[in-house]
Amino acid sequence: MCMQFTPRYLVNNRVTIVTNDAGFVTEYRPVYQRQLHVYRGIDNVLQFRLLNADQKPINVSAYTPKFLAYDETNTLVIEHDGVVNQLDDSSASRGLFTVTVTENDLLNINQQYLKYNIYLVDSNSTKTLTYVDSHFDNNGTIFVDSYAFPGPKSSYSLTQFTEELGVAGDDSDNYWLSESISAEPAINGNEALHTAAVYSDSYVGDVVVQATLENQVTDNTNWADIATVSLSNETEPTPVNFNGVFSHLRFKTTASPTDTISKILVRN
Repeated sequence: MCMQFTPRYLVNNRVTIVTNDAGFVTEYRPVYQRQLHVYRGIDNVLQFRLLNADQKPINVSAYTPKFLAYDETNTLVIEHDGVVNQLDDSSASRGLFTVTVTENDLLNINQQYLKYNIYLVDSNSTKTLTYVDSHFDNNGTIFVDSYAFPGPKSSYSLTQFTEELGVAGDDSDNYWLSESISAEPAINGNEALHTAAVYSDSYVGDVVVQATLENQVTDNTNWADIATVSLSNETEPTPVNFNGVFSHLRFKTTASPTDTISKILVRN
């Protein structure tokens, strides 16, 4: 038997920033800052240490650090006050403050690079800009990573319906069919749960979930009714849950969905 040992590391995500609190001469070599890495699906605690031009930590207890992050369109997407370390003023803790980028902050942010900057506000509301290096560059970079916690896949959105002739042939029992979508059989077990939501406005009739086990959808595909939702002038989304491992899904309506059903969202 072969046993593999893989270490994992629990460390502070710490970044050093520089303040021009008393004016300083620009050094020839900038102190380059590493790119920050945050993960969607979890709270991320970022730790910063504030230094002066002599690379000495500054006591930040008299300031409120402000953290701002912008997306690629320069839209502000995250804004937080930093939490200053108030435990002591030892050399180990001086100049430290933390910023927590929460799970909710990143909920609607896709994997991408963000720019961030930090400034300080004192008791007189005076603002002092901080820099990521001694060449007065104030913007740092954050990579928003979605690989660690990918989250749910996007829902299928069904908006197109095709009218089909009923058995009577006089339009009295016509019905409407949505396009077919994959039921994702490869990722579902025997207890596969599927969820759909019907977005309707004054629709009156049934919405029937249909499924097939056939690998290809053609005009001759056999479909089975899985679940039925009866609607009567609902104006709020109506959910329906059903279980099973299927190849493809579609939806059938017993009344015209034109202008009364805007979409049906499906998540497998």
